[in-house]
Formats: sequence, structure tokens, C-alpha cells
Amino acid sequence: MDRLQIQGGIALEGEVRTSGAKNAALPILAAGLLSDGPVTIANVPHLKDVTTMIALLSRMGVSVTVDEKMRVEVDPTSIREYVAPYDLVKTMRASILVLGPLLARFGKADVSLPGGCAIGARPVNLHVAGLEKMGADIHIENGYIRATAGRLKGARIVFDMVTVTGTENLMMAGTLAEGETVLENAAREPEVVDLAEFLIAMGAKIQGAGTDTITIQGMDKLRPTNAVEYTVLPDRIEAGTYLVAGAITAGHVRIKNVRPGHLDAVIGKLQASGATIAVGPDWIDLDMRGRRPKAVDIRTAPHPAFPTDMQAQFAALNTVADGVGTVIETIFENRFMHMLEMRRLGADIRIEGNTAIITGLPYLTAAPVMATDLRASASLVLAGLVARGVTEVDRIYHVDRGYERIEEKLEQLGARIKRVNPRRT
Repeated sequence: MDRLQIQGGIALEGEVRTSGAKNAALPILAAGLLSDGPVTIANVPHLKDVTTMIALLSRMGVSVTVDEKMRVEVDPTSIREYVAPYDLVKTMRASILVLGPLLARFGKADVSLPGGCAIGARPVNLHVAGLEKMGADIHIENGYIRATAGRLKGARIVFDMVTVTGTENLMMAGTLAEGETVLENAAREPEVVDLAEFLIAMGAKIQGAGTDTITIQGMDKLRPTNAVEYTVLPDRIEAGTYLVAGAITAGHVRIKNVRPGHLDAVIGKLQASGATIAVGPDWIDLDMRGRRPKAVDIRTAPHPAFPTDMQAQFAALNTVADGVGTVIETIFENRFMHMLEMRRLGADIRIEGNTAIITGLPYLTAAPVMATDLRASASLVLAGLVARGVTEVDRIYHVDRGYERIEEKLEQLGARIKRVNPRRT
């Protein structure tokens, strides 16, 4: 099993380019099921989760081709089965995103209850309730969501809580439903907007994406007059992670291929930590040279507030910051497991319910640590960058699910980091 070895204590300096957003690419790949012909998706990140989604579509009989630039063509006209099996779904929560498209386009779907990161309950009941309101017959047996429907009917659906994948699933289902579908208390994340823009490129009629009310006018079919080639937006979480890498090491980094407006909350906290930030149309520059970060208080909430996917990275920043910072997690109830591993590096962290109180120390000390989920693994890599000695991060298959070549990109910034496999050495 691969590990990352990190020699801490180096101030990062240089430029790095972000990849396409995983959390946009996955629903867009699933949305290809709705098309009445082939579609091409560009700027797809080369990640484990993306490979799993492609394997899932291929297992159904969908024709999927990938070129050397990670342009993916999806042609669902060859589909022969409508099953998302456990052996694939168990590793990736986003597999649930095929449920809405399969049901809307083909009238049936058997989707295994999904897996993914161990960060707490992320129930699919909101997906199921919404599809049932649109006329689907759904029951759960033997670990599968088994769904059938004639043509789905448009409906007004009010989410009990903000759900990104729930919003995406029902928005996709609404594109082929009869009549109008209105989603209220909808997620506002940029990735939801990106999916909507892809669907519109295929001929869907959607208004309000990026607000808390999305309206979809159902169509008989989605088939654009011209061949669709859609480019996935840049990954704001990857960009934010490398910005924190610059800040935590008292370095100077420039992140390219990014949309600064998607990172307003993150940029605000980095400025509060003492970093000097400059932005351009597609880049962000962070300068923390000669300064120790200041502790910042974080409270996660749905977009446009501070993203839960950046919570662990800022927890790492606070471990070596000047002062005491609190981190309050409001989205997932089990997303502090990385805090326990950071203690192995000497971090001073006290956890009270959904709040972590972190007292910054001048430095951390290297130790072997183990990743427990995707963003936790990124935070441990960040902590390793400032720990004295060589830190070894185990179970990095988590980080490979969401970061494309993380060790290569950090090396571009001057980090001393390498991937090793003890069985091969």
C-alpha cells in the first residue's frame, strides 16, 4: 500500500495549476446518461473516483472513451443494464448520482447504497423522497435502492436540509420529467451550477442554479443540435489546499487555472491568518513569507459560507498558528478523525462535540500517521510539511480519490515529498 514520506520545514515557493473539479466531473459524467447521443467532457481530473465512475458506466454497457488529455466521451445509446453494483459503489458516495438519470431516461434503476469517506451519515432519504414525489416506485432491499417509474412527473420539492448530491440527482431527473420541477432549499455550490450548465448545453431548460430555488422544465429528450464538448470547472478545494500549503509553510505560492470568486470564504480566512492575497481572472497569489500564521476561527456551512471540505486543512494551519483557533463542524458529525492523528504530530487539540479548540505551537514533530478520509489525508500532508523530521502518511488511497498527483504538484512548489510502497522497497 502506497504511503507519502514528507520532509518537513521547507517554505513552499512557486506556481501550481489546479485540475478539473472532482465534485463537478462526477455528476457531469453521470448526466451523460440523459443524452440521446454522445457527449464529450474535457478537463476531467485523473482520479480514482473518476476511474470508478467510468468503470460503473462501462459496466452498464455505456460506451466510454478517454483520450490522453482526459477528454471523456460518453455515449449511453449502447446501455444494456441499469444496475450500479456494490463492488463499485462501495468505494464512492457519488455513485448515487446515476439513480436520477437512469430512472428519468430508462424508467428503472438498481443502485447499491453508497459508500465513500467515513465522515458520518449522509442519508439518501432526500433523494428517494424527491423521486417518489415525482412518481417513482422505490423500495430498499438487500442493500440496493430498487426504483421503477413510467415517465417522471414534475413536482415541487422542498429539501429538509441542503444536500448537494440530492439537488444534483433531482435536477437531472427533472430534465426529462413531464412538466415543471421546482427544487427549494437547493444547494448553491459552484459544482451544482456547473452541472446545470452542462445539462443546458445538452438542451435542458434550467433556471436558478446557484440560488436556493432551481426550476426545471422537463423535455422529451436531451439532444443538442451540435455535438457537446463541455469543460469541467477548476477544483476550488484543490486550489484552497495548495493555498493553505503556502500559508502553513510561510511560503509564497501562485495557484493557476482557478476561479477566485469560488473561494471567497477561504481567501477571507487566509487573509485573517496574515497572508497577503492577490487575485487575477484565473489565478490567486498567496504570500506568507517571514510570518507565522495567526489562528483563525472556522465554522462550516453550505455554500457560499466556509466549505466543510476545507475544514481539515485549516485545522492543520491552526496547529502551528499564533494563538487559539476554534473549528466548528456543522455539516458532518464524524469529521474530526484527522484531529486525533494530528495529535500524534504533537498538535494541541481539544475536542468538545462538534468543536475543536486548537492551540498553535511553534512546530510539530514528525510521526507516522494514517489517513481516514479524503480531506483528512490532505490535512495530514499539510501538517507533515511543517513537522520536524520525516512524516509518513499511510492509506493515501484516500488522497488519490480527490487530488491528482498531489506529490508531484507539491514538488513543483519545492516540497520534499515522495510516494513509497514498502512492499516494493
